[in-house]
Amino acid sequence: MSSMRVAMIGYGFMGAAHSQGWRVAPRFFDLPADPELALVVGRHAEAVAAAAAKWGWAESGTDWRAALERDDIDVIDIVTPGDSHAEIAIAALEAGKHVLCEKPLANTVAEAEAMADAAARAAQRGVYAMVGFTYRRVPAATFARDLVAAGRIGTVNQVRASYRQDWLVDPGVPLAWRLRKELAGSGALGDIGAHAIDLAQFITGQRLGSVSGTLETVIAERPLPADTAPGEAATLGGSAGSGTGRVTVDDVAIFAGRFETGVLGSFEATRFATGRKNALRVEVSGTEGAIAFDLEDLNALEFYDRTAPADRQGFTRILVTEPQHPYISAWWPAGHMLGYEHGFSHQVVDFVTGVATGVQPTPSFADGLQVQRVLDAVERSAAHESIWTPVG
Repeated sequence: MSSMRVAMIGYGFMGAAHSQGWRVAPRFFDLPADPELALVVGRHAEAVAAAAAKWGWAESGTDWRAALERDDIDVIDIVTPGDSHAEIAIAALEAGKHVLCEKPLANTVAEAEAMADAAARAAQRGVYAMVGFTYRRVPAATFARDLVAAGRIGTVNQVRASYRQDWLVDPGVPLAWRLRKELAGSGALGDIGAHAIDLAQFITGQRLGSVSGTLETVIAERPLPADTAPGEAATLGGSAGSGTGRVTVDDVAIFAGRFETGVLGSFEATRFATGRKNALRVEVSGTEGAIAFDLEDLNALEFYDRTAPADRQGFTRILVTEPQHPYISAWWPAGHMLGYEHGFSHQVVDFVTGVATGVQPTPSFADGLQVQRVLDAVERSAAHESIWTPVG
């Protein structure tokens, strides 16, 4: 493939991030195919046309099915709310289009299973699908995975993972689509908890086997949004209009998890952690050391070497900006920082490389299904007095 023409379905917050990734990645990395921003699709013609002009897409449209019928489209990038992921992804794969889909994969296990089945069938024809757990591709997080896999912290004893934000503390924040179960599937649990689950499993190389969880909705009623375009669902921020609506998802999710190896982990996902803006943190403790990654300090990794002499033991802050670190060699000289948006460029690198070389890019839809099963197990546990519940 000399080029890879992309149609992106959706154009909200994640649309901006994905657009940045598609546009920038081929300027810094030597890719086996050149991505082209061919088409962006949304329900409101004027708004999606403005997004296309702002982010550099060649065309805009309002019918995602028409994009699937075009022979000049190779990839469908799905950044819509979760309620439409399954329909779009399955149709795209059946139409022979490669698919990149934002997390969580779907709103239900049944939808995720159907998507994973469609992806497995498509892969037999050389058509690939990947789910967008982008934080795997922050260089410090990938480096943490590499250190654990190399045995630098010994055998894993315990895992702590949390994703804490505070954007819902104000009761005046309007009822965005992320607060409606029919659109989002779940609240903090699926929106940000899915990232904590995936990153903990990715860094440790282990999968969760059972969970015991509890969910809480802190503010049950919120103002209806005032500034939503016709046919669109409100996203982050915005202003309140008249009337109120019921919040139908969780605001806080806390659960214990036991990995299939027997290792115990603790997990928290909340949008009510006052003062925490985007605090995704994973700490892994082992027999020979420990590592800790925090997204609010995303260029660094904390590393503890228990094998060092006692008078020299302590957490070391490693600045993950050397050319030997994952992804870094394509960017700036050592010590020059990367930001949130770079993970989306790395996502494009791995997706395009996998598709162009005929190798399944990861995380696959099967990986996304496994995370969906963890989310479902937490919800089932919370509904039954936090009883320990198997995953799947």
